[in-house]
Amino acid sequence: MNNKVLHITNGSSLTQRLKVLQFKGEFLTWHEMLCEGPTVLNIDSEAFISTRELFLKQYYNLEYKHEEFKAELDKFNHLEQYEEVILWFEYDLFCHINLIAIISLLLQKGLKTPLKLVCSGRVEGQKGLKSLPELNSHQLKNHYKNRVTLKASDLDLAKQCWTIYNSDNHNNFKPLIVTTSSFKYLTNCLKAHLKRFPDSRSGLGTLEFNILKLIKEREIKSLHHLLGYALNYQGYYGFGDLQLKRLIKRLEQFYTINKNKVTINREGDLILLHLKNVHNTIENNMRYGGISKYKHLFNKKENKLYKTV
Repeated sequence: MNNKVLHITNGSSLTQRLKVLQFKGEFLTWHEMLCEGPTVLNIDSEAFISTRELFLKQYYNLEYKHEEFKAELDKFNHLEQYEEVILWFEYDLFCHINLIAIISLLLQKGLKTPLKLVCSGRVEGQKGLKSLPELNSHQLKNHYKNRVTLKASDLDLAKQCWTIYNSDNHNNFKPLIVTTSSFKYLTNCLKAHLKRFPDSRSGLGTLEFNILKLIKEREIKSLHHLLGYALNYQGYYGFGDLQLKRLIKRLEQFYTINKNKVTINREGDLILLHLKNVHNTIENNMRYGGISKYKHLFNKKENKLYKTV
């Protein structure tokens, strides 16, 4: 565990955990959630900061911490002092969008240092997918020991993904879904990304549709109870409380809250049966990078996005 190491982690809890385990080196904690909202190709720019500040304030009433972000970005200006840069990220879309952005930023800064990846997901002998904080100390150290050195082709793939994410044609992700790389969960994440656009039959993305299915199929006692289910059954998205609470709120016209139960209403039932399309009746200004969510529909049969008329 060399002192000449820069650890770039996906959250403060992991950073603190690594410090407790006495991992040596410097730490950069990445707090952004680039899987939602507009982005700018050049992350180290005032345009990026102002764009993200406006989005986070508008959608989540969060203040953008300018000075903290700039201080973290400054570490990218001194990459020559590190013998190794290690990326600590997880299997989900939330992490992978941040991951491709960081790799692109490192390349923009002229990275010459070996770049390694520690990525959690499937753990031998255990069910389900595991986040980094869910790993015990032995597993975490073992993941570090088996960290993957990213090849030039991996870096180019990440750069391609970030460029496409900042464009208005996300169908260009389709050829990359079948590309072999060191990012073993990237295929699942790109598939999940396309499916979060409104489905051409229901007008809801997969996450929203699945929240209504949970209400229909489970005994949901409260919105807090529903949030717990949504967190546990979201697959490859990796969204947090804030994001899923916002989605649940947006769907409130399709369910009813009684004293001890949340139930689907007639409108919600019709959506689940694909007998009603609500594309034009709910929020329509979310962006994913360079593309407008509600100006596109996802066709499941063709696994493709179409612009709406």
